[in-house]
Amino acid sequence: MNADYVIVGAGSAGCAMAYRLSEAGKSVLVIEHGGSDAGPLIQMPGALSYPMNMPMYDWGYSTQPEPHLGGRSLVTPRGKVVGGSSSINGMVYVRGHAGDYRHWAESGAQGWDYADVLPYFKRMETWHDGGQGGDPDWRGTDGPLHISRGPRDNPLHAAFVEAGRQAGYEVTGDYNGKQQEGFGPMEMTVHKGRRWSAANAYLKPALKRKNCDLIRGFARKVVIEDGRAVGVEIERGGKVEVIRAGAEVILAASSLNSPKLLMLSGIGPAAHLAEHGIEVVADRPGVGQNLQDHLELYLQMAASQPVTLFKYWNLLGKAWVGAQWLFTKTGLGASNQFESAAFIRSRAGVDYPDIQYHFLPLAVRYDGKVAAEGHGFQAHVGPMRSGSRGAVTLASADPNAAPNILFNYMSKEEDWEDFRTCIRLTREIFGQEAFAPFVKHEIQPGDALQSDDELNGFIREHVESAYHPCGTCKMGAAEDPMSVVDPECRVIGVDGLRVADSSIFPRIPNGNLNGPSIMTGEKASDHILGRRLPASNAEPWFHPNWQTEQR
Repeated sequence: MNADYVIVGAGSAGCAMAYRLSEAGKSVLVIEHGGSDAGPLIQMPGALSYPMNMPMYDWGYSTQPEPHLGGRSLVTPRGKVVGGSSSINGMVYVRGHAGDYRHWAESGAQGWDYADVLPYFKRMETWHDGGQGGDPDWRGTDGPLHISRGPRDNPLHAAFVEAGRQAGYEVTGDYNGKQQEGFGPMEMTVHKGRRWSAANAYLKPALKRKNCDLIRGFARKVVIEDGRAVGVEIERGGKVEVIRAGAEVILAASSLNSPKLLMLSGIGPAAHLAEHGIEVVADRPGVGQNLQDHLELYLQMAASQPVTLFKYWNLLGKAWVGAQWLFTKTGLGASNQFESAAFIRSRAGVDYPDIQYHFLPLAVRYDGKVAAEGHGFQAHVGPMRSGSRGAVTLASADPNAAPNILFNYMSKEEDWEDFRTCIRLTREIFGQEAFAPFVKHEIQPGDALQSDDELNGFIREHVESAYHPCGTCKMGAAEDPMSVVDPECRVIGVDGLRVADSSIFPRIPNGNLNGPSIMTGEKASDHILGRRLPASNAEPWFHPNWQTEQR
């Protein structure tokens, strides 16, 4: 089998590229190891805690013991299913801040400044504000990806935003518009009550075209002849075969699997490849390095009124929510329940937000276990730009072996300071008048923990990944030895090969990474097709007194 373009990975970026390249008349084959995304556990937004904990849909990767977290090994879910991680994620939609893309461009990813990427965010979106205000001029109206907002009818959502205002922070009607900084409604990739994954938005329409096809198989390596990628070796049905690419091979296999595939194909740090007996095709020391993520904690409060979602957290309640969703695609099952959010700055002198909040009207863990207190609510909070960097390396030359993943979380002293700041600022927000009718007491960390040492102990034990790994095939200037791809997403040192997924991010952007990953697929498609959308001249908002004021 062959096609002009062979894409490895039917995830956020891969689906977008399959859509745009086939739309332009190119023949496309997408290779995906995972299975179908059909069924309520994936398609029902309210069931989001299930698929990311299921081996059927997840690669099942974990980190090496993290040295600064007391040797804890953290799970790092990645979607092994049609739609990739967009089929198992929390569906939160964040573009990132203009300052993030300015940093990309300044660090060598020319042509990826905010003015360059904003037109692609607009092209990919169909935005539904649900009558809640926002910045229509900054948003898309006819893209494949539907963006919506939850009803926000639980009184705690309004209390969270009002408490932020009372604490002196900005309120924003649209953090994906002109002004990210502030408290306001959260957005999600949900359409007509269903998870609107990259598979639903892009891949399924693309597969209706004669020139786009999906192959179920396990990618083993890129086949390179005379310095050019000519295909992908895959295993399916117990046989190994090669899928040939007439024009290019594109890796969109995630920030964990794309670097792994490059290294298995002989592209990576020469000494590391030699350790595993892999012949070096291109010595690129940056492959697998620069691994980044967002960590977060949740601060949980016991509620003094039974207004939280806890009343549905029993067999009968879940059955009712599930039935309502199955038959009408409405009700609590039609939302991820993250309906209010905030982006704030940790201190004066930080020019754009470096802390994110997801607010949830329930006290619950990611594995679905609720707090013993019963009725409660929580804010997920974490710093956006940790200086800690880790790596993805090969455990073995066997393609079936999982890669070694070490984020090296909390390896910088500033990380600890930033998290303590997050806890203290959150306590101040929960202490505002708007929450007075709802707060009983603090469940986690608990009032007893106040000193730096006490908070550090809590952080070490409770901090969790927000599941935003990226950066392992850094995009940058071709002359930078740590760059893996150039600003056209071409792998440096090999012809006919590109990487386009979250692994190319030079630095992690603010917020959840699904939006920027899809944008990467959209923009990479245009680079491949030799075209570009004109840059935007919209002026994003930065706090006028950022140098002297924290809020």
